Amino acid sequence: MTRNEIIEKVNGLLEEEFEIAPELLTPEASLKQDLEIDSLDFVDIVVLIDSEFGFKPQTEELKKMKTLNDFYDFIAAHV
Repeated sequence: MTRNEIIEKVNGLLEEEFEIAPELLTPEASLKQDLEIDSLDFVDIVVLIDSEFGFKPQTEELKKMKTLNDFYDFIAAHV
């Protein structure tokens, strides 16, 4: 899977599941401040990653991520 495919899939999931406006989904967007993803959302994200990308990250790993680019990099390192 290419980085562009990962970005498209992640952005699509965030738009659909968390109703985040597409214009907010930039690589430098802060997950917590700009996208307003909270601790409970990270639990849902674990389930989505497992079903879409085939691996189950630890919630603690996701909480360490600061930006959407960090999230893309994390997915790319595991697929």
